[in-house]
Amino acid sequence: MSQLVENRGVSPAMHPVKRPLYAQRHDKVILLHDNARPHVAKPVKTYMAPSDFHLFRSMAHGLADRRFHSYEEAQKWIDSWIASKDMSFFRRGIHVLPEKWEKVVSSDGQYFK
Repeated sequence: MSQLVENRGVSPAMHPVKRPLYAQRHDKVILLHDNARPHVAKPVKTYMAPSDFHLFRSMAHGLADRRFHSYEEAQKWIDSWIASKDMSFFRRGIHVLPEKWEKVVSSDGQYFK
């Protein structure tokens, strides 16, 4: 390198060696730490699964402005809410699933209402 620098008419003292410690440690392994974060896929929004939408949307209306003071109180309300629904409610939710799935597949991942 000094020959190349001298040939250009520039003194080698003008170009200090970058990283002089590396030149002294030629017999040791130098590790390069790459702290870049790996690619992480965004989590799937399971709360919008077509299979749950019928049940939880209806439940959300029943939960509006309701506060629970304990886990047991919330569990009791959920159990009574499910018991209050007749079989036709659940049957209807199951029967509309193919239509919802078809809509999801035909949208090819695009947003729709």
